[in-house]
Amino acid sequence: MYARRRRAYFLLMGGCLFLFVSAWAFVRLWSVPAAVAMCVVAMVIPPVAAMVANRRGPDDRWWDDPSGDPKSDEWWDELDGKRRHED
Repeated sequence: MYARRRRAYFLLMGGCLFLFVSAWAFVRLWSVPAAVAMCVVAMVIPPVAAMVANRRGPDDRWWDDPSGDPKSDEWWDELDGKRRHED
């Protein structure tokens, strides 16, 4: 999962850099409004890339870390079906 998110992040950021550099390197020679539009699109990509990179998938179990409270951890383990609490 981590590799897929990292790859998507780098593809999005690479696309952002490509848009920005190409807009002011050669697109501006033909159309300044098109170059500005490309920069506006490039401006939106980094927040989207950050959301893609930090998204949790169904296999990412970030809540598995123990909280430090044994009673709470036991309760959550019972809810997750890890251990059956038998009284």
